[in-house]
Amino acid sequence: MKPVSGIVTEDAIHHSFSIKRLEYDIPYSGDLVRLNYHHIIVIENGKGVLKIDEFSFDIKDQEIFLLAKGQICRFENDASVCGYHISFGDCFWERVPSSASNCKAVLFNNAAANQKLLPDGVETEEFLRLFTNLLTEYNADSYTNQMDVLAAYLKIIMIKLANIKIVKEETFDTQDYIIYRKFLELLSSQYRSLHAVNDYSERLNITPRRLSELCKRCADKSAKEIINGQIIAEAKRLLQFSSYSVKDIACQLNFATSEQFSHFFKKNTEISPVHYRSKFIHIGI
Repeated sequence: MKPVSGIVTEDAIHHSFSIKRLEYDIPYSGDLVRLNYHHIIVIENGKGVLKIDEFSFDIKDQEIFLLAKGQICRFENDASVCGYHISFGDCFWERVPSSASNCKAVLFNNAAANQKLLPDGVETEEFLRLFTNLLTEYNADSYTNQMDVLAAYLKIIMIKLANIKIVKEETFDTQDYIIYRKFLELLSSQYRSLHAVNDYSERLNITPRRLSELCKRCADKSAKEIINGQIIAEAKRLLQFSSYSVKDIACQLNFATSEQFSHFFKKNTEISPVHYRSKFIHIGI
């Protein structure tokens, strides 16, 4: 991305995995940061504002935020938080047993829909125990298969998170849900170049109608709505956080012309790309 002033890219993480206490190291508390990893933030208590893409979230006690690779975020300067912060990349996730893959797809391939989770008191206590144990293992002297142990803890955490928000665990292995997960994984890597439902249905060896039907059952949205949502989310990031022209953004997102992109953007947001960008020109971003 061609950044505007104040946007930085997340630094590389050793072993593609990290866990820290928030009060000792609040991430992205200065510049806006474009994420290269997935993040889980558990707020035990705190106050302030967490900005994620175009949205700002008031921080409260006992909240969990999920941030996906590619999103742009910042804790505003007056934020004060206690809790845990996990970062993990795809190469670390490959260590996690495959039975948790559905959970990752559900939670992070459409992160904007699951940005903030609200566990109850019992769930919060359970998460804090898991994160405490995970941090202890992470800080222990290096030993054989240590990364595999950390990955096993992450699997448990991911399943517990998915159970808070989306679906019950017994649905994860249904055939429709397996196809839906594969669709989300394909979409997350191909949305810039593939825009049509049949582009994805062909690669999944099903009909466009079946893909839309299972998306409706699993996410209460059609396949086209999910595809468009992914494209719009990236278009908004580029308009808000980069200095690329509308024409350049249209090209990056595989639209034939800037007019075609502008029509698509306005149809899905009820505002033109130029007017959307103008909202952020005078607010220091």
